[in-house]
Amino acid sequence: MAFSATSTPSSGTTTVPDGGAPAPGTSAEAVVPPSVPHRRRRAGTPSTWVRGGGLSTLVIALPLIVVFGLFSWYPIVRAVVMSFQHTNLVQPAEWVGLDNFTYVLGDPMLATAVTNTLYFAVLALLFGYPVPLVAAVLMSEVRRAKGLYSALAYLPVVVPPVVAVLLWKTFYDASDSGLFNTILGWVGLGPFPWLQDPSTAMPSLVLVATWSAAGGTVIIYLAALTGVAPELYDAAEVDGAGVWGKIWHVTLPQLRGILFITFILQIIGTAQVFTEPYLLTGGGPASSTTTILLMIYNYAFGGRGDYGAATALSLMLAVVLAVLSAVYFKLTAKWSD
Repeated sequence: MAFSATSTPSSGTTTVPDGGAPAPGTSAEAVVPPSVPHRRRRAGTPSTWVRGGGLSTLVIALPLIVVFGLFSWYPIVRAVVMSFQHTNLVQPAEWVGLDNFTYVLGDPMLATAVTNTLYFAVLALLFGYPVPLVAAVLMSEVRRAKGLYSALAYLPVVVPPVVAVLLWKTFYDASDSGLFNTILGWVGLGPFPWLQDPSTAMPSLVLVATWSAAGGTVIIYLAALTGVAPELYDAAEVDGAGVWGKIWHVTLPQLRGILFITFILQIIGTAQVFTEPYLLTGGGPASSTTTILLMIYNYAFGGRGDYGAATALSLMLAVVLAVLSAVYFKLTAKWSD
């Protein structure tokens, strides 16, 4: 059934019913489409916010906000404020502006601490970073007692740090009765002053740190390896790949994102090393194991009691790590996909 256009002399405009076409000889500009009613959006009110579940969401999130505010955000703000003050937390604080930063940057021990921290980080990355990956790949290939090996790998993480340090002190005993010197004595070597020699003190600390922290990373890699499809290994084996070929062409590419995350986490962790140098060497010998965090500790609790300088150095370290992390994730965002 065809519909014809009707003209209204008063307006001079031609309209067509819905679904109709303009009559012959009528221009398209003369056709006025039917108006669509505009639904006005209501402005949000407290009652609509409550009915939409906003109040219940706030009640659930409030304890989390309070906990984070008291134990995370407030200490950060307080540390920033203290970095501009001279205070020992007993006498009234005195505003000193940038004097704390100037003092820290002019301290000759800062260059030594930064160098030692970088040295520790490089050694930890060279030796400590591949060890958990190799251990996880080997344990993933084990068919029996895989849970036992995982528990043994994670056991050092469970051992309290002080107990672990006391244990390693007996290993590093410079006398003939030390464990390492006893073993080396069987082949006519030693004894060696492991922790008393500046050339061997830092590698000794790296060994302890690697032993105590590798277990957690091993568990992360084992969990990631469970997500690798077995069909990829089967296809690589059909193509003639051996064990190393399957690791290089299947395992490592599949773990690429996890490897990037653990890499930056290890850099951040090594930059904050404290327990091993504090408990094993105290920063010696000859300041060869004094790290940035140990320097912060000495500022605050080493007799000077200068919490302003300690927080200033802490703030500078946090800023450097934040910038490093941002640059790292920016550069590796494309590769980690």
